[in-house]
Amino acid sequence: MRRPIVAGNWKMNKTVAEAVDFVRSIRHGLSEVRGVDRVLCPPLTALAPVRELLLPTSILLGAQNMHWEEKGAYTGEVSPGMVKEVCQVVILGHSERRAYFGETDAMVNRKVVAALRHGLLPIVCVGETEAQYDAGQTAEVVGGQVRGCLAGLSAEQAAGLVIAYEPVWAIGTGKAATAGGAGAVIGLTIRGTIAELYDEATAQSVRVQYGGSATPANIAEFMAHPDIDGALVGGASLKPDFVELVRSAAAAKGIA
Repeated sequence: MRRPIVAGNWKMNKTVAEAVDFVRSIRHGLSEVRGVDRVLCPPLTALAPVRELLLPTSILLGAQNMHWEEKGAYTGEVSPGMVKEVCQVVILGHSERRAYFGETDAMVNRKVVAALRHGLLPIVCVGETEAQYDAGQTAEVVGGQVRGCLAGLSAEQAAGLVIAYEPVWAIGTGKAATAGGAGAVIGLTIRGTIAELYDEATAQSVRVQYGGSATPANIAEFMAHPDIDGALVGGASLKPDFVELVRSAAAAKGIA
């Protein structure tokens, strides 16, 4: 059984003081949930102080992005080594990075390679826009993103990362995909593409999350699907009931 993983992507929200207060308020509750990898991904400025709060726990810390180069004249960027100093996880290729900052599959691939080289766990985001969804291009787009992001990786490397399927039309809109719809994309397209690139065993080893308007009210439905191994949570991870969301995710997978 693949170990479930639920990550909270805070995006550009919470000051350092707000992040510290919030983590203090949810730390105990999250620590009580067993059998699920729990990841908090605060803004860059809050990573170090949040790390100190999480050290006594098994909760993982994640960055929201990083560069692929080790160092250099890249103003405003953060290297893999800098991320590794404080984090265990890094989100790569989020649709907002693709849409607002021009990230391509090739760029995401370079970041994935760099993350793995530094022992970081990459959460690699893929997903189609509403226009692509309406045009029936989901399989083509998502399959192409998976191929591009995994280019050059060995089967062992591919099996060791996490993929987050985030239909762009569902992110922050309140229009979550159905569990059946998301599960079909994950099972047929994402795992199907990985099986073509490697083999069926590798496809079944990769953990795949759902992301896009996941809430405490709908998380159990998604987690009950056998191909969905967790969630990459946006807005709902900024509220105290994120703990309840994680508990519900664990219960839906039959984890006490």
